[in-house]
Amino acid sequence: MGATVSMIIDRKGSSVATIAPDETLATAAERLAERRIGALVVSSDGRSVEGILSERDLVGQLAAAGAGTPELTVAEAMNTDVVTCGPATTTDELARMMTEGRFRHVPVLDDGLLIGIVSIGDVVKARIDELTLETGQLQAYVTGGY
Repeated sequence: MGATVSMIIDRKGSSVATIAPDETLATAAERLAERRIGALVVSSDGRSVEGILSERDLVGQLAAAGAGTPELTVAEAMNTDVVTCGPATTTDELARMMTEGRFRHVPVLDDGLLIGIVSIGDVVKARIDELTLETGQLQAYVTGGY
């Protein structure tokens, strides 16, 4: 059985960096830099998902608006077409969604409420862990140590 998003959240924790839609892009950039992360979930209440703001969104807004970018609001730059997943989503399904959609962060919802976020790095780590375990099991089987 493959890893699920629930397993990733159990390992990394359920903390999600959020930002309100009326905050400025300067505040968003500061928060991304402070936390050393690539995306913020846009949420007025910390539990619902209104959008997502990634580093890529900030760069695109900077290219479009130039020097006025820091004063713009998160709502003006966020992506509202947010792909989400649930705790039972497998890492294979998530990797496929991220690759096809060309995005690197997916909020995790349970009964419509935000319970975590998974990055492409989390998916890669989970897959490497799976392959390492499978390799060890195969080696044990072949050498008779199983």
